[in-house]
Amino acid sequence: MLLTKHKTTNGSRWAVDGHLLPPSLILSTLLEMPREKMFQTLKTLSEAEPASGESEAPIDPMHEVWAAGVTYLRSRDARKAESTVADMYQKVYEADRPEIFSKSIGWRVSGNGQPIRIRKDSTWNVPEPELVLVINGFNEIVGYCAGNDVSSRDIEGENPLYLPQAKVYNGSCALGHGIWLCEPDEIKTIAIRLTIQRENKIIFNGEANTDTMKRTLPELVDFLTRELDFPQGVFLMTGTCLVPDDFTLQPDDEVIIQVGETKIQNRVKR
Repeated sequence: MLLTKHKTTNGSRWAVDGHLLPPSLILSTLLEMPREKMFQTLKTLSEAEPASGESEAPIDPMHEVWAAGVTYLRSRDARKAESTVADMYQKVYEADRPEIFSKSIGWRVSGNGQPIRIRKDSTWNVPEPELVLVINGFNEIVGYCAGNDVSSRDIEGENPLYLPQAKVYNGSCALGHGIWLCEPDEIKTIAIRLTIQRENKIIFNGEANTDTMKRTLPELVDFLTRELDFPQGVFLMTGTCLVPDDFTLQPDDEVIIQVGETKIQNRVKR
């Protein structure tokens, strides 16, 4: 099932497989249910009215988005290359405890077709395509969506303590185009694709797979929820496996990310 969010004349509405849900049924309410109850509810409550209108980021305003870092060898190498303390990222990659940090709040997240941004005080900015887990209030994985963890590499490379400034700012987080609802076993192997277009020409095109992730998805969920409660659910970016070499985003670049059954496209602004 695909869960999407749409802008209507009466406010935002959620839809499943292209058909609107009752106005009172929002994602936060769904994620308060156990996974099987949530799935059953969605199968029985969709309306005949087809979804229409502009799509929105598939998240409620007060949902939190967290992120895990250095979960792929490619990410470790890229972070080492940018940093003056490269050995730190090797230690994180090999450690039992993963890197986990707060990325965004729901109302700041860009959806499909909405702009992402690069910082005005940064000279090295990259998209980071990621599998994003959607987790309910019972710490169960209920699905996933495509995500872009836009990052300022020069700021983080200057000092690892600058990571919040390199990762968390207006327009630095995008999710979409919807949430693919499925059983956790269906997320073991997911293809991730990144395409970047500049002046209508493809300047980067790459593909990788979640099979190359060092950590398991349940492991990341366990560390995130070990001492934090999310009664209405949470989103978790699981790290990037595609990093363009010798590249920085420019205004008006188009970034297209496909993760499994979900896809998001955003234009870059400064």
